[in-house]
Amino acid sequence: MVLEMKVPSPGESITEVEIAEWLVQDGDYVEKDQAIAEVDSDKATLELPAEESGIITLKAEEGDAVAVGEVVCLIDTSAAKPEGGAAPAVETKETKEEPVKAEAPKPVETKKETYASGTLSPAAKKILDEKGIDADSVSGSGRDGRITKEDAVKAVPSMGTPTGGNRGESRSKLSMLRRKVAERLVAAKNETAMLTTFNEVDMSPIFALRKQYKETFKEKHGVSLGFMSFFTKAVVRALEMYPAVNSMIDGKEMLSYDFCDISIAVSGPKGLMVPVIRNAENLTFRGVEAEVKRLAIRAREGEITVDEMTGGTFTITNGGVFGSMLSTPIINPPQSAILGMHNIVERPIAKNGQVVIAPIMYVALSYDHRIIDGKESVGFLVAVKEALESPEELLMDGNVKKALEL
Repeated sequence: MVLEMKVPSPGESITEVEIAEWLVQDGDYVEKDQAIAEVDSDKATLELPAEESGIITLKAEEGDAVAVGEVVCLIDTSAAKPEGGAAPAVETKETKEEPVKAEAPKPVETKKETYASGTLSPAAKKILDEKGIDADSVSGSGRDGRITKEDAVKAVPSMGTPTGGNRGESRSKLSMLRRKVAERLVAAKNETAMLTTFNEVDMSPIFALRKQYKETFKEKHGVSLGFMSFFTKAVVRALEMYPAVNSMIDGKEMLSYDFCDISIAVSGPKGLMVPVIRNAENLTFRGVEAEVKRLAIRAREGEITVDEMTGGTFTITNGGVFGSMLSTPIINPPQSAILGMHNIVERPIAKNGQVVIAPIMYVALSYDHRIIDGKESVGFLVAVKEALESPEELLMDGNVKKALEL
C-alpha cells in the first residue's frame, strides 16, 4: 500500500509552508514518527514526522512552497525493512556489470586556435593599455578565453582598495519565517505612527535583591532569579495603570484587554521568535522565570509551536544580552507598544546631591501614537522605572520572601 503524506496545518490562518530541509533521501526506509523534513511557516519551523513505516518517495524539493493539504511524499508501507536499515539498492542500467571491451586509443585532440582564443576585445585592450596591465595576467571569461571589457575592469585595482584578498560572495534564499518577519517589520514602520520614548533605570535595588536571594531561590525553585521576572511584573503593573498601552486598533475601534499576555523576543536558530507568557498578571516571580526558561529553551531547540507564539498584548525585547546600549525597538503588530531592555553599565549619576557610580540600564518604549498619547507613553515608562527602582515596595508588597516564595 502506498500512503500519500500531505502537509498538515501548522496553525490557524497558515495556508502554505516551505520545505526547509529533507532529513531523509529519496528511496530511504523510514520508521513511523521519524522526522523526515523540516518545514517553515511564516511563524515557526516545524518537523514533519512519517505517518507510517516504509520506503519513501519525495514529491517536493527543498525550497518549494507547498499548500497545506498538498502531497509532499509517498510511503510504500508494504516494503520490507532492509537489513542494516538501508534502503534496497535499485538496479539500473548503469549499475549492471557489463563485459569490459577493449577500445581503440582515441586520437589526441589539439586545441584549435580561434579568433577569440587569447585575444582581447577592443574595449578591454584599451583599458589594459591605459592602466599598464599585462594581458597575460588577466583571465578571460569570454568564449574560448577571450578577455572581455568586464574582465579588464575587474583587473584594474581600485584606488585605496587592497587587492589579492578573498572577494567571494554567496547567495541563499531567505526562509519563509525570515521573509514574514521582514514583511511585518516593514508593515509596522509604514502602517503605524511609531514613536519612541526613553528613560534610564538604576538597577542597584534589583542587584541587591538578586545577590541576597538568588542562590536560595534557585535551590528551592530550580530556576534562576533573573531580570525578566522583575521587568515582566513591572510591565504588568504599568499596563494596569495605563490600559491604552494594553490595547490595539481594530479597524475604527480600540480593542482593550483585561489580561496581560506578554510576548518575549527570543533569538532562535531560524531567526527572531516571540513566544507568549499567558496571563502574566497571575504569575509569581517563580512562575515568570519558569515560563521564560521553558519558552526560551523550546524556541532555541526549534520545538516552539505556532500556538505558543500566537497572540500577545505587549512585547518585551532584551537587546542587552547582545551588548546593545540603546535602540528603538519596532512594534510587534497588531500590538501597540514594545519595551526594549539594554545592557547594564556602571555610570556616574547624581544621588542625594552626590555623584555616585551605579549600574544603569537605558530602557525604550516604542508605541503607536494613533492609540497611545505622549502622556500615557511617558507615564507608562516612568511607572516601569519606579517599579524597578523600588521593587520591594511596588512589586513585592514589602515582603520579599513571600513574593519569592522562600
